[in-house]
Amino acid sequence: MAEALWDVARPSRPGRVAGVAMAGFRDRGRTPAGLRLIPPPAVTLAVIFGTGTVAVADAAGRRQWGSVVAGLGLGFGSTRITHATDFACVQVRLPPVLAGTVLGVRPGELDGFVALEDLWGREAARLGERLSETSSWDERFALTDALLARRGETGPAADPEVAWAWHRMVRTRGRVRVDRLAAEVGWSRKRLWSRFQAQAGLPPKRAARLVRFDHAVHRLVAGQDAARVAADAGYADQSHLHREVRAFTETTPALVAGEPFLTIDDVAWPSPPRS
Repeated sequence: MAEALWDVARPSRPGRVAGVAMAGFRDRGRTPAGLRLIPPPAVTLAVIFGTGTVAVADAAGRRQWGSVVAGLGLGFGSTRITHATDFACVQVRLPPVLAGTVLGVRPGELDGFVALEDLWGREAARLGERLSETSSWDERFALTDALLARRGETGPAADPEVAWAWHRMVRTRGRVRVDRLAAEVGWSRKRLWSRFQAQAGLPPKRAARLVRFDHAVHRLVAGQDAARVAADAGYADQSHLHREVRAFTETTPALVAGEPFLTIDDVAWPSPPRS
C-alpha cells in the first residue's frame, strides 16, 4: 500500500449548513506535481493557509495559486496540482444547489476554477490568516463553518425545482432521465436545462452522469469487479463504463482505483455529498 501523501482531519461534529462537508489536509512533502484531481459531484472550495504554496492548472494551461473555488466537476480530470510545497488546507464540498448562497455567485457563473479572493475579497485572506493562527483542526473547522453559515444567509438561492432535480439525481445515483425530471417539476425540458445549468453549473444530463460516475468509481476503488459495477450502475456494458471513466478522469477504470483523491475518501469524506 502506498504511503499517504497527506495527513487528513475531519470535523468532530456536523456543521451548521446542511449538505456541506469539510476535511483538513496537511502535506507530508510528497504531493507530486501533475497530480490529477478527480471530479466530485460538488462545488469545491479549498482554503490554503500557512507558509506553504499550491498551484492548480486546467487543460488550457490556466494556473491558479492559493485558495480556489472549482465548479461542479472540477475540470473533469483535466485539473491537476502543478506545484505543492508544505501546504495546509481546509477543503469544503458544497452541493451545487447550495453553492450560490455561500459563494455569492451561482456555480454557472464560475469559469472552471477561480481565486477565492476574487469572490470574497479581503474576507478570504482573513480566513486564511485566522486558520494559520489556530493550532486545532476543530477550531479551524469551526471558523470555516461560521463563515459559511453567515454567508449562506445572503447569497442567491437555487430555484426549488432545480434543487429538487439535483436531490433526485443524488437519490437515484444519477439514474434518472432529464425529460422525467422536467415532467416531475412541471417544467419543459428546455426550461429545466437552462435553469439547471445556470444555477448548478452543468446541464442536467451531464450532472446526472457525474453523480453516476462518482458512485461507480468509488465501487471500483473498493475493489469491485468492473463488469458488475457497470451493470449495477446502469451502464450499457463495461465498455460504456470505461468511456465514462475516461471522459471524467482521462484515465482507465483499472488505474483510477489507485488515485490518491479517491482512495482517501473513506477517511476524508465518510459522509460525502454523493450519499
